Amino acid sequence: MSDTTVRIEPTPNPRTLKFVTNRELLPAGGRDFPTAEAGSASPLARRLFGLDGVEGVYIGTDFVTATRSDAADWAVLAPQVSEALLRHLVAGEPVLGDAGVQQHAGATDDVSRRIQDVLDEYIRPAVAQDGGDVIFDSYEDGVVRLHLQGSCSGCPSSIMTLKMGIQNLLREQVPEVREVVQAN
Repeated sequence: MSDTTVRIEPTPNPRTLKFVTNRELLPAGGRDFPTAEAGSASPLARRLFGLDGVEGVYIGTDFVTATRSDAADWAVLAPQVSEALLRHLVAGEPVLGDAGVQQHAGATDDVSRRIQDVLDEYIRPAVAQDGGDVIFDSYEDGVVRLHLQGSCSGCPSSIMTLKMGIQNLLREQVPEVREVVQAN
């Protein structure tokens, strides 16, 4: 396990960094821990929330995004997050424990299934490159509701991502879609 590495990458969200490892953290999907309380379900998230200044954690297949508080400085916090992640992995400690992998909402109708297919094939992999995820919430009367997670949550450009990127692609691939909005 001494060959475990962690590489830090920027994200479009200035308050979030992506910590990429050469190890599989989750077999698929991701898990969002927007608060320390939510993070109690994951030994890795608990470790990261134990660092002063970590305000949010998202765990993907081979990366973690950490969101810092406004008062924290990445120059100080980033090496601490990287070291905590590395120590956790080298020690062989569990990532989620009994928390399980977060699954997207089940698509129950044809339009929702086609939306989910586009999300899974095109959008989620692209968003994961920036350290985030997009989770399908619902489709009703032409409106798609999505949850933005990881670096996408609270990102200044998240509305642009929803409206210009995701909405345009979904409208092109699934003509029934009129609008994409962020779910609460």
